[in-house]
Amino acid sequence: MYKLTKKEEELMQIFWERGPMFVKDIVPLYDEPKPHFNTISTMVRTLESKGFLDHEAFGNTYRYYPVISHEEFSKGVLGSVVTRYFENSYKSVVSALIDEEKISVEELEELMVKNPRKML
Repeated sequence: MYKLTKKEEELMQIFWERGPMFVKDIVPLYDEPKPHFNTISTMVRTLESKGFLDHEAFGNTYRYYPVISHEEFSKGVLGSVVTRYFENSYKSVVSALIDEEKISVEELEELMVKNPRKML
């Protein structure tokens, strides 16, 4: 899976929240100063070339839609972080979360009780 820039991820968030859209409908969703139509159009085409979006034609214009869900993307990012920074060890990730006091042992036990099959 390709990586996304911060701006690309922000644009994908719009698609994940709103579904299929035309580029002309995306520009008004940005705060001032709004990006130019051509800038958004280029980003959308880049996301399509990376495999995150696809389109359907309506005459001479395209409506774009996500082909990768937010959940799929999140799992890919998490997997990349685990591989890159934790030597592909999810155990090391959990250990780091406990060491940094981001999650308690009690919270882990609660997760194990709620999801016993997933913890095996």
